[in-house]
Amino acid sequence: MPDFNTIAEVIEDLQNGRMVVLVDERETDIDGREAVGEGELMMLADLASADAINFMMRHAGNPPVVTASKSHFEALELHLMVPGTQGPRGASIGVSVNARQIAGSGVSAQDRALTIRKLSDPDSAPEDLIQPGHVTPLQAQPGGVLRRAGHTEASVDLAQMADSRPVALIAAILDESGELADTPYLLDFARRHDFKIASIHDLIAHRRRTEKLVALEAKSPMPTRFGEFTAYAYRSIVDGNPYIALVFGEVDDGADTLVRMHSGCLTGDALGSLLCDCGEQLDRSMRMIATEGRGVIVYIQHHEGRGIGILHKLKAYELQQQQGLDTIDANHALGHPIDSRDYGIGAQVLYDLGLRRVRFLTNNPKKRVGLEAYGLTVVEQVPIEANPNPHNLRYLETKRDRMGHSILLERADTEDDSHAESA
Repeated sequence: MPDFNTIAEVIEDLQNGRMVVLVDERETDIDGREAVGEGELMMLADLASADAINFMMRHAGNPPVVTASKSHFEALELHLMVPGTQGPRGASIGVSVNARQIAGSGVSAQDRALTIRKLSDPDSAPEDLIQPGHVTPLQAQPGGVLRRAGHTEASVDLAQMADSRPVALIAAILDESGELADTPYLLDFARRHDFKIASIHDLIAHRRRTEKLVALEAKSPMPTRFGEFTAYAYRSIVDGNPYIALVFGEVDDGADTLVRMHSGCLTGDALGSLLCDCGEQLDRSMRMIATEGRGVIVYIQHHEGRGIGILHKLKAYELQQQQGLDTIDANHALGHPIDSRDYGIGAQVLYDLGLRRVRFLTNNPKKRVGLEAYGLTVVEQVPIEANPNPHNLRYLETKRDRMGHSILLERADTEDDSHAESA
């Protein structure tokens, strides 16, 4: 039996009124290293009882908090602790509440259970609650774990998937020393109490596999200097971001298809910057696809600067020029990870176009993982040859040496490699 249960198994136990353990052990830190995250004991909020609250407090080691969707927060007029700001790890923490009908202080398991059920009750109104109190609500981001991979979003997603209201109950699990429990402890904890256990990583993958997250908005022929493509304009249902698919030839016949997932680069694609190779990669990809007679380019505009956006990308340029940092260290200096892009929605675009087997145009071997999790088979990684210039040589070397990209630099002109590179 595998260590983790399937999402379907977890949902079944929630529907049967049981608690489950939810783990984010597969999170990575800013340097891309795997970091042990926390585990939370979770149940549906509308099933909260004094016994369940007491169990959570004694065995998890923490009083439970209520997680709810933004719309549920608004319906009950729950307020964030500090509007416009976020708590640790991006959490949206609300002002604590008590049920108005509580006679005591609200701190007992019985009082907490009553408050939690009142928070979950579809017939509750704002006047049924008083603030502050002893139960803390957390607001989930719209889009759930596909928008923010946190326990708050994961628990609300699971509640909805279990055909319950978007309100859940979670309590962080501590070990015997009072520290956040690590994954081995959490697996043992689940076995000892006969709880199902699942990871947020697996929940994200499950949602992306089972839900359609893109909507086709427009389709039009688009003549280019490489030949006539057809432009498909998709919108992400999760966050509204556009995904533009440039399709050449017939690609829905199940045959192996040349594909490029291209992260938008305003400076390289449109402005002719020599600080990166992005524009060159786009041109070469379009030419290769047109020559082959079939293929797809998915253009992802909001991936600018490996996900940090155009303004932060230009700030990274500034750090590279003034302090001599490379593209990775400049990102870190600005508080950003090496790469915050995600290709799950782009993979759904390909799937919606009828692709199943992909010849992937990329120098980045990590990109293929972002496709293979979503029903696509990468049959080949096709490199895009770099044509270095003195301005982007260090950038290309950094991608090759520190990020594992398959880049050949034999034709480099090394007269001046001290310029800044793309973020």
